[in-house]
Amino acid sequence: MRRLALLAALVAVAGCAAQGGTRPDQPQPDGRKVAELNTQLGLAYMQRGEMTRALARLKRAVAADPAYARAHTALGVLYERLGELEQAEAHHRRAVRADPRDSYAHNAYGSFLCARGRLAAADAEFRAALANPLYETPWVALTNAGLCALKAGDPRQAETYFREALGRNPRFAPALIAMADLSFQQGRYLQARAYLQRYQAVAPHTPRSLWLGVRIERRLGDRDAEASYALLLKGKFPDAQETRLLLESEAGGGHRP
Repeated sequence: MRRLALLAALVAVAGCAAQGGTRPDQPQPDGRKVAELNTQLGLAYMQRGEMTRALARLKRAVAADPAYARAHTALGVLYERLGELEQAEAHHRRAVRADPRDSYAHNAYGSFLCARGRLAAADAEFRAALANPLYETPWVALTNAGLCALKAGDPRQAETYFREALGRNPRFAPALIAMADLSFQQGRYLQARAYLQRYQAVAPHTPRSLWLGVRIERRLGDRDAEASYALLLKGKFPDAQETRLLLESEAGGGHRP
């Protein structure tokens, strides 16, 4: 979900001028227009899973304008998907150097670093993203920062980030499911139910959300609601890992957390 949110944000802003404004060392506008167009096309191909075409377009983009941060960010995301991590990091670094105020570049680099376990450096990138008051989707970086804080073993900081994300966008599904999960883990079952209900109002069911619903209602003692979640999980996602966990818990008497 985080990757989808990141990619959607990149698609939305790929054709916009960089937030830091025009720099003296940038090439002429024609080169920038070519880079923007090819970045948009490259991201569209990425969304459709056509990685070869995406790579070709994004390479054209950076050739047309080597200082266009969004093209380097998109290449960083693409190379990460392809498993070419050195190339991915090189382009993420070039993106944040090309435009230090580009929040999308910082958020993408922070996500890359967090996935590699470089948690302090990742947090610094998320904070750099949030430092720009013109950042249009700060709830994305805040949610990513919260997920990274959880990975670092700091649930208190994670909750602070998630709550701020929801303060900026109360309907942001990744932050809602993260808060539902965190509340459940901390034994705040009524709060977990409330966040899960808010999540379900804005996003479709997933194996994760349904399995979480089963466990929340099991803790709260609502057998009808638990059975409803369980039925949906088995029916919609019979091969999911969460369905296997559900079946194992039922075989063990329904007491598995």
